[in-house]
This record gives sequence, C-alpha cells and structure tokens, in this order.
Amino acid sequence: MIHGLIQQLMNQALATKLIDREDEIYVRNQVLALLQMTEFIESDGETNLEIPELLEKITDYACEQGIIKDIFDEKEIFSSKIMNCFLPRPSEVNKLFYKKYKQNPEAATKFFYELSKNSNYIQMKRIQKNMEYQVVTEYGDLDITINLSKPEKDPKSIAYEREVQQTAYPKCLLCIENEGYAGRMGHPARSNHRMIRVNLLDQTWYLQYSPYVYYNEHCIVLSENHSEMKINEETFLRLLTFVEQFPHYFLGSNADLPIVGGSILSHDHYQGGNYEFAMAKAPDDWHFEMTRFPSVQCAVVKWPMSVIRLRSDQINPLVQAAGHILSKWKNYSDEALEIIAWTGEIPHNTITPIARKKGERYELDLVLRNNRTNIEHPLGIFHPHADVHHIKKENIGLIEVMGLAVLPARLKEELAEVENYLLGKPSLVADYHMEWAEQLKARFGASVNEFNVQTIIRKAVGDKFLRVLEDAGVFKRDEAGIAGFKRFIQALF
Repeated sequence: MIHGLIQQLMNQALATKLIDREDEIYVRNQVLALLQMTEFIESDGETNLEIPELLEKITDYACEQGIIKDIFDEKEIFSSKIMNCFLPRPSEVNKLFYKKYKQNPEAATKFFYELSKNSNYIQMKRIQKNMEYQVVTEYGDLDITINLSKPEKDPKSIAYEREVQQTAYPKCLLCIENEGYAGRMGHPARSNHRMIRVNLLDQTWYLQYSPYVYYNEHCIVLSENHSEMKINEETFLRLLTFVEQFPHYFLGSNADLPIVGGSILSHDHYQGGNYEFAMAKAPDDWHFEMTRFPSVQCAVVKWPMSVIRLRSDQINPLVQAAGHILSKWKNYSDEALEIIAWTGEIPHNTITPIARKKGERYELDLVLRNNRTNIEHPLGIFHPHADVHHIKKENIGLIEVMGLAVLPARLKEELAEVENYLLGKPSLVADYHMEWAEQLKARFGASVNEFNVQTIIRKAVGDKFLRVLEDAGVFKRDEAGIAGFKRFIQALF
C-alpha cells in the first residue's frame, strides 16, 4: 500500500508541475530514504487523492512503523520534509521567479503562489475549513472569516512540548532562518518553505506567502534583520517601491505600537496580496489640500476608522506628504476626544499605512491610530469595547483595518447555539453571548425560521465587526468626531 501512496504522490507532483519527469526517480529515492525503505515496488498509483491527503496517509504509515512519534509537531515536521524532496533550492526558485518576472510581475507571483500551494506550504486543505462570507454595510461589503484552519494540538503534543528544551533559533516565525528549517516541538515545520529575495531601497527583503492565507495571494514581506516594527518615511517609501515593482499587489504595515499593532512587533514586516478590500473601494468623503505638496491629492475616506488617502503620479511627494502627516499626528492631542499623544515618554499615536497602485497613480492610505487605555477601557480606548468582545476582542491590525474580520474558531459552535436559541430549540448559549441573543430574539421574534436564521446571525456578526472598526476609529463619524478630524487637518497646514 505504501508504494502505491508514494507513486500517487509522484503522479500528483508531476501533474502540478512541482517536479519534471527527469527528476522522478531522484525524488522518489529521497522519499524512500525518509521512510527508511530500501526498495520500491511498482504499483497502481491512480486515485483521486490530492497531495495533502496523500501526505497524511504516508505520515500515518511513518507513525505505524515507529519512524516518528504519533505527535502533531513530529507529523508536521515529517510531512514538510517529504515535500522538501520535491522542491528546488531557494536560489533556483528565485531564478525561476525572476525569469517569469521579465515576462510580467503577475506571472512571477502566480508561479510562486502555485509552488507554495502545491508544496503544501500553504495549507489549502485546512484553509478550506474556514467559514467565509461577506456582509453588506454602508461602507461596502465587509469580509468575515471564522478561522478554523489552524489545528488544535492534542494534550499528548502539549505535554511532550513541555519536556523539549527550547532554543532561540530562529528568533521568531518571521526570521529568514525559517527557510528550510525542519522545525521542532513548539516551532512550525518549514522544510518546504521558500522565500523570494526582493530589493527594496538597496536592502534585501523577503517575499513569502502566509501558510494560512486569509485572502488571494496573502503575502508577507519581511526584513532580513530581526528588528522591531517601525513606521517612518522610509516605511512609506518602501511600501510604494514594492507596489511599483508589483503593481497588482497592495502592501501595508501593521502599526508599530502595542494594542494597535499586529501580533508580531519584534520583526519588521508587511502584508500584502492580490485582493481588493472594502476599504480600498471606499469613496472619498471630503477633500483637502496641503499647499506644501501641490502634486498630492488629499482626501478623508468614508470608512468607520479614521483614514487619510493620498494620491500622486510620483512616489517622492507622496512619501514627503505622508511623513509630514505622521510627524504631526505623533504629537497631536485632542483631549476632548480622548486623543493624547504622550504619557510621559510613552508614545500613543502612530499610523497603519497601506500602499497600492491604480493605473499610473499611487495611493497611500494612512489610518490614524492611538493606543491609550483608561479605567473604562483597560484594553484600549480605540480598541474593541467590552460589548463586542464576545465576537472580537483581539487587536485590530492591518487586515481588520481594511475590512476583513478574522474571528476565533469558538464562534462556529457558539453561533450555532445562538441560532438554536432564536429558533426556540434547546440551546447552550454562552453567557457572554446571552444579552446579544436576547436582543436578536426581541428584534426578530417569530420572523426567524430555519431558512433565514443563518442570514440573520451572519448579518448580526457583521454589524458587530462594523462596531469594532468604529470603536477603533480615533475620530468618530459623528458631529464631534468630524469637527475633531477637521481640526487635525488644519494642524497640517
């Protein structure tokens, strides 16, 4: 049976052009070595199984034979090692990438994206488990994702992980040392991981895809050095330089402060991809001019968060205008709106920037952020407030800012219980959902049925996410907030 599985894996690798026919015997022998097999018996390899399913079965065989332990991390490491047998070295991947780049940038990224999927580095089978839908709002269609793709470790794996001595190599999940790293207990397998070297401002940065993509061609561009996140003029220039090289991609950065930043602030990196979020489609709300930058068009975007959009045919004026806004915002306070720039020497104001190219024009969105806390809002004044924590409590980073909610896996079962409650069926609604469930029942009453209950719940979740974005906006979209935003714009002159 194992010989048939190996042959099927080889057939799939050939069909997806992961390997060429002349490499088949070499690659097969590498796989045999990992399985501690010294011979191969030709067998029928024609089935409909795809690479992820075949890897699971071959990895199960390795467990049965005592080659590896039946522990999640060891199985992931072994599976990654198998797929590494099919992949060229990083230098060859880069040569192929830039050969296709000469045709056009889209051909290059398409090649690399397909390679990353076919090698099982991007976990497409697991990603397909995610619940995804859109919700119509006054600001456009917000994307909702309930993240079910990352598997939970079993107690045996967790217990074994405690026994293994931890190391500081690689320093974090974004370090370049992850390329080809076998992995260990508590650190993901990366044998089948490859990165593209990209020259940005005469520095080498690295392009990779997220193993658990949230949207089409969800990429990460990371610094060669393990250095902290930072937002400055060089950041803006680097983002715009990237979209100049890859005009079909956007690229943005999480903010560089806790609470308003992303999950990894210790390694400078950006996220991008070939996808248009609701925020990118959002229209201008009102315009203003900065006379110091006559070639730059300036607008405030119609969006629940506070966004300034800059446009220009040239990169340098855009960078200078953005740098001016950042400099002003870092030291800007409006106590009436709870915006205070500093507490002693601790900064609170920063920006989440997103760059894109539309035709011949560059766009740079600057999302104003503030990470202050107070007694009423100990997790953040401009952070999801307590009444939406039952849906979303985590930091609002770049992806959420643009209009994609990444919600916890617990909601799959919890929302099903809320549906049962609305239908009058026996239910076990979590305590933290109960007030919301009662509000929905009072609002929709007898109009709820088996056919519309999911739609009602999904819309209600989308409304909560919209509230999350409104909470994170420093200038609210009410009379006081709009007046405050205009005061800040005046301070730019």
